[in-house]
Amino acid sequence: MTENMIENVPVHVSMIMDGNGRWAKERGKERVYGHFEGVESVRACVEAAVETGVKYLSLFAFSEENWNRPEEEVIALMELMVKAMAAEMEKLNRNGVRFMVLGNRERLGENLNRTIDECMEMTAGNDRLTLIVFLSYSGKWDILQAAKKLALEIIEHPDRREVVDKMGVADFDRYLVTAGIPDPDLIVRTSGEHRVSNYLLWQGAYSEFLFTDVLWPDFRKPEFYQALESYSKRDRRYGKVK
Repeated sequence: MTENMIENVPVHVSMIMDGNGRWAKERGKERVYGHFEGVESVRACVEAAVETGVKYLSLFAFSEENWNRPEEEVIALMELMVKAMAAEMEKLNRNGVRFMVLGNRERLGENLNRTIDECMEMTAGNDRLTLIVFLSYSGKWDILQAAKKLALEIIEHPDRREVVDKMGVADFDRYLVTAGIPDPDLIVRTSGEHRVSNYLLWQGAYSEFLFTDVLWPDFRKPEFYQALESYSKRDRRYGKVK
């Protein structure tokens, strides 16, 4: 299967990148070694997304719950984020890729936030592919922060209460951190786990899911193409009867 043979390409593909630690352990290495190798899989998937015409590729890189991991691993991950962004951004910009980071950025360090801002500003005008990295993110956190925004808006503008009473799902979408971004058509989770791990709980309501035993550092272009091929055979009904 190649990129030229895939039909019905999804607009938005999202990846739950799992298995870095196990991949490293199988090779007698420290967990962080798997994270470094996982960067190569990110690069491969970005290239495959551009080649196949996917417009949005999102990556679940670090959850709110991941802050509970050993401190040395968290520090290494944050340093890796900074280095990877700095190393890849010029190439992404040349290839028309817009870069975004979404999540609870208040918990990220000053150096990482500064790098994120620089990368987002550099690529803001690109539209060939939007690459979204979810950092310090969880679905419950996203819904909660959206509800807080809405509550504060009502407090500040009491006359809007009637508007809120008539609010629909699409109206609430604009309070989420993903406002303006289409919901994922396909969510892929690697490493054989069959759960969403508090990821895109609102946005993934009607996403197609693909669970693969492949560990993230081994997930490269052929696996990406296979995921798109699987998606192309799905019959999405959104609760309707066909």
